[in-house]
Amino acid sequence: MKTVGIVPHRDRAEARALAAQVVAWCERHEIEIRIPESDALELDRLGVPIERFAPGLDLAISLGGDGTMLRTVDLVYEAGVPVLGVNVGQLGYLAEVDPDDLDDALHRLVTGEYVVADRMMLQVTVESQGPAGGRWWALNEAVLEKSHPGRLARLDVSINGAFFTSYAADGVIVATPTGSTAYSFSARGPIVSPRLRCLLLTPVSPHMLFDRSLVLDAEEDLDLVVSDDRTALLTIDGRELGVLEPGAVVRCTGGPGAARVVTFGPRDFHQILKAKFGLEDR
Repeated sequence: MKTVGIVPHRDRAEARALAAQVVAWCERHEIEIRIPESDALELDRLGVPIERFAPGLDLAISLGGDGTMLRTVDLVYEAGVPVLGVNVGQLGYLAEVDPDDLDDALHRLVTGEYVVADRMMLQVTVESQGPAGGRWWALNEAVLEKSHPGRLARLDVSINGAFFTSYAADGVIVATPTGSTAYSFSARGPIVSPRLRCLLLTPVSPHMLFDRSLVLDAEEDLDLVVSDDRTALLTIDGRELGVLEPGAVVRCTGGPGAARVVTFGPRDFHQILKAKFGLEDR
């Protein structure tokens, strides 16, 4: 391991302190460090422009909550860089390591005592005249929702080029299995093992009789068209990309490659689920 990237949560003092700890450890082991310059703060000597962050990294370390983990995956996904999550948040569902175990985790990384698990990514292609136009990636979900309080979003949905139905709802979520425990779950969508490849289509507070989630194959094409005269807000993994005009198209399908997540041995998804949600033995 020669080059490591760090993405700390900018506004959490603990995350910045852990970043300094990682930097000191890596420098002792003659490992190069990079930090996105917008996140470097007191470590600005290690800051690099965002376009130079991912190429050539052997590992990226996320120091924060699940939002920081999602941002880190987005930064390095196309470069195929594995990501280690250190939980400096609340739920920390995506993180592998607690802060107290960081030194041990770093030692195990150098000695090769880890595995890399694949997580399905969502590919989102947006046909719009606004700032959201283009191609995007998501580890959790893409959300199209109403852009004005008190008004429903209206979305025409097609599957593999064939019209399916029109949704009148607060929004519609297209999630991956990893994202099934995030926003889709709060909208009463199913929990899906991250070992699967599939798309979850979950409406949010639908104003219609059909209110269930759909589970689709990851290779299917799911098109959502902003209909009527109403706009819709597009959010991907918690990042607002912009308001879409009527007629804009959001096309979702499984990504061409997987996100790579560092773990220290097999993770029992069901036991993690049990622990995170406080499920008790009966």
